[in-house]
Amino acid sequence: MSDHPPVVPPFDGPTPEEEQATIAQSVAGPLFARPWQFVKGVVALSGLPTDRRAEVAFVGRSNVGKSSLINALVGQKSLARTSNTPGRTQEINYFEPGADAKTLGLTSQPYLVDLPGYGYAAAPKSKVEAWTRLINSYLRGRAELRRVFLLIDARHGLKANDHETMDMLDKAAVSYQLILTKIDKLKRTEIDPTIKKAIADKARHVAAYPDVCVTSSQTGEGIETLRTAVAAALLDR
Repeated sequence: MSDHPPVVPPFDGPTPEEEQATIAQSVAGPLFARPWQFVKGVVALSGLPTDRRAEVAFVGRSNVGKSSLINALVGQKSLARTSNTPGRTQEINYFEPGADAKTLGLTSQPYLVDLPGYGYAAAPKSKVEAWTRLINSYLRGRAELRRVFLLIDARHGLKANDHETMDMLDKAAVSYQLILTKIDKLKRTEIDPTIKKAIADKARHVAAYPDVCVTSSQTGEGIETLRTAVAAALLDR
């Protein structure tokens, strides 16, 4: 009888992470296959939906390209209103998919949430301060929030107010993922250094999701990856 332990063949099946990614991809298809629709605009915490449905939120500096990216994400030209004027979005806007939860493979229809931009805006200071307080209160205390997608203009990188938002999310233990927008505006030689710098800048933030998503609402780059990330966040318990 041999004294050597039996040789166990290596496991060649998918890892749990790979299985999760496959499930997310299967959900992302139907999730974005049908038109999304506007549900409501919220100007106070008392107006937030109370039906306990899972939601993901998009936030970033004013004029970061948030509305354009949301439109590219859902494959619609005008779901979220776009403008060259910083501060156009002044409410917390809720959208939902035009498909029932069973079709989507989810327990309930999710919400996609478009938050007002922070930083400079072409609006009265009192209004900017009011919606900034609203954004912060929402991000810190929304139990239904599965993930925040924090948009960063690839041409400018992370600014001080981005780090302030990340610090707040860290303290509130809210998971968030960096999304580089307008990557098509960079020269090809600038793309890799920009991505590496974003990864390095987020390293000290404990709640930041490991992956940085690189996108362009104009060319469609990264949109499928972002759709899968949204699906994965909605599936995450």
